[in-house]
Amino acid sequence: MLDFDALRAPSPHTNESHDTWRRTVRGFVDREIAPFVDAWDEAGAFPRELHRKAAETGLIGLGFPEAYGGVKEGTDVFHSIIAMEELSRPGAGGLPAGLMTHGIGLPPVIALGSEVLKQRIAPPVLAGEKLIALCVTEPSGGSDVANLRTRATRKGDRYIVNGEKTYITTGLRADYLTVAVRTGAEGAGGLSFLLVEADREGVSRTGLKKMGWWMSDTASIHFDDVEVPAENLIGEENAGFAGIVANFNMERLNMAAQSLAFSRACVEDAAAWARERNAFGKPLSKHQAIRHKFADMIRMVKAATTYLDHCAWRVREGAAPVADLSLLKVQATRTMEFCAREAMQIIGGASYMRGCRVERIYREVRVMAIGGGSEEIMNDLAARQLGL
Repeated sequence: MLDFDALRAPSPHTNESHDTWRRTVRGFVDREIAPFVDAWDEAGAFPRELHRKAAETGLIGLGFPEAYGGVKEGTDVFHSIIAMEELSRPGAGGLPAGLMTHGIGLPPVIALGSEVLKQRIAPPVLAGEKLIALCVTEPSGGSDVANLRTRATRKGDRYIVNGEKTYITTGLRADYLTVAVRTGAEGAGGLSFLLVEADREGVSRTGLKKMGWWMSDTASIHFDDVEVPAENLIGEENAGFAGIVANFNMERLNMAAQSLAFSRACVEDAAAWARERNAFGKPLSKHQAIRHKFADMIRMVKAATTYLDHCAWRVREGAAPVADLSLLKVQATRTMEFCAREAMQIIGGASYMRGCRVERIYREVRVMAIGGGSEEIMNDLAARQLGL
C-alpha cells in the first residue's frame, strides 16, 4: 500500500514508546489541526490557543528539561522526528513552522542562559502561554551569520540594540525574541545572544507576505535604541557564534523530517488518484509512464528516510555530524521537490486547485530548500567539513 505509514521504512532505532507517542500526536493532529488547515491557511493564521493545547499534549515541552515544564525523561531525538512527521502530515508547512518556533528560539536560552533567565522565560513558553522567536537573519544576509550587523552596545547595566532582522517566523506574535547581536569586533568572535522582550520601546514589527507558510506569520523586526537589561545576555558576551551554529543542527534534522513527511503525503495522494482516475481505457496506475514516476518517488523517499534515521541515531549517540546533517537536508528537500512535482503531474489540474494537499505542499518547496541553510550553503559546508 502506498499510504503515508507504509511509505516510511521501519526504523531499527525506535520502540514501543515511539509508537505510542506517534499515536498520541496523530490523535491530536486529527482532532485539533487537520480539519482546519485549509481555513487557517486562507486566513493567514491559526489560533494562539493551539499552542496551549499542544503544550497539554506534550508537544511544546518535548525534549526540554522537566525543571522548566518540559518533557525530557524517556524521550529522544526520534520522538521529535515523529512529532515533525505527524504535524506535517496535513500538508500545511505553516503549521509546524509557527507552532514549533520555540524549538529554535528557546534552546539557546536553555543551553547558555543564566538560571534566573531560564526560570523566567522557559516555563511560560513550554506551557504555551508565551511565544518565542529566533532572530538571526538580516536584510544583508542569511547564512553568513558571522557577519551580521545588528549591534548591542553595553552601557552600564544595559545594552542598547540597533539593527534589523527579517524573515523571522512568529515575528509578529512572539513575546520574546532570541536575538543574535554583535557585541564585539567583526567576525564570529564578536557575536552574542540577547533575550529581548518584544514589547520594549524601540521594537517595531512589519508583517511579510510570502509564497507559502501562509498560516505562520513572518516579520521584519526593527530595533531602534532598544534598552535591554544586561541580565538578558544569553551566555557569555562575544561567545554566541557556537550557540548559533549548534542550534542549526537540530533545525536541519527536523526540516529533513518535515520534507520527507511532505514527500510521503504527495505519494499517498497521487497513488489514490492514479488508482481511481481512468485515462485511455484504464486507470492511470496501469500506465507504464505513471508507474515509473511512483517507482522513482518511492526510491527517493525510502533512501532519504534511511539517511534521516541514521543521522538521528548519530545525534542520539552524542555526535554532531555536521556534514551528514547538511547533506541530509539537501537530500530531503530535493526529494520533496521531486515528489511534489511528480504528484502534481499525476493528479493534473486538480492538484493546482486550492484546498488540495499537494497544492499546499508544492507552495512549501522553496522555503524548505532555502530555510535553515540553502542547498548551496549546505553542500559547501559539507564539503568543507569533509576536508575539501
